[in-house]
Amino acid sequence: TMSFVSLLLVGILFHAIQAEQLTKCELFQRLKDLDGYGGVTLPEWVCTVFHTSGCDTQTIVNNNDSTEYGLFQINNKIWCRDNQIPHSRDICGISCDKFLDDDLTDDIMCVKKILDNVGINYWLAHKALCFEKLDQWRCEKW
Repeated sequence: TMSFVSLLLVGILFHAIQAEQLTKCELFQRLKDLDGYGGVTLPEWVCTVFHTSGCDTQTIVNNNDSTEYGLFQINNKIWCRDNQIPHSRDICGISCDKFLDDDLTDDIMCVKKILDNVGINYWLAHKALCFEKLDQWRCEKW
């Protein structure tokens, strides 16, 4: 039984640090504070997040001179701070790694600041892929 218990523990720990991939309906639930903000609907957000990070809270993309974090791929040059860019403008006043956990409260606060400052076009996927034909991005339960 000892080995089973340790396996179970490893499983639990692994799950805790594993990236969380959110489903359409989970995103609808978790992003409802963004619905309509800046004129962007929830289906638009679900589509944008899908094409931006694959709905994965732990997505990190390294570009040549900057890094983008989390579900919304928030950039460390302007919006958050990390070791790569100590002189980031850090408009959201937050450490970038906060965008990698499953609590989306701080992500959403920063997303609203991005919308207020530069608008939805910060997310290139929105205009390209999430502007029309949004039925597939709805959660049927809503």
